[in-house]
Amino acid sequence: MLKDSYLVGLIGSGIGPSLSPALHEREAGRQGLRCLYRLLDLDTIGVPPEAVGELLRAARLLGFDGLNITHPCKRLVVEHLDALDPRAEALGAVNTVVFEDGRAIGHNTDVTGFAASFARGLPDAPLERVVQLGAGGAGAAVAHALLTLGAGRVTVVDALPERAAALAAALNRAFGTGR
Repeated sequence: MLKDSYLVGLIGSGIGPSLSPALHEREAGRQGLRCLYRLLDLDTIGVPPEAVGELLRAARLLGFDGLNITHPCKRLVVEHLDALDPRAEALGAVNTVVFEDGRAIGHNTDVTGFAASFARGLPDAPLERVVQLGAGGAGAAVAHALLTLGAGRVTVVDALPERAAALAAALNRAFGTGR
């Protein structure tokens, strides 16, 4: 439902320097909307990432229309949502939550955002072999985007080898073994 004003925010750790509030509020103004964008920095408010469910419930009770989700909560938030869009479900990671009709619905826009930027910024980049550094929420989205763009083989490396292995297994299921 379109409204004249929106209350939204960003949940994550170490997000104090984020440009998101200014960017979102300015673009909303250009679209003739009022947007109040608030940071919910886990470090500043002194809660662990596992408290993301409590923050989600509080935001809903306080009348937030939606939230952006960033590190380290993109995977942790999934279990606290009422529904996931197909892309978020496939990735197991959410970067956007919309409160709609009393439900918290998780979305992931990282895949399309990365794919569009990559195609525009590096249209001639070779994609035969790619090394993907990071297998977290954003890393999973980037790997999916690279394979969707036609990467021949993506090698996933992460500080947590088991996380890299889990992402590689998921990519093999989604895109075929050996890619």
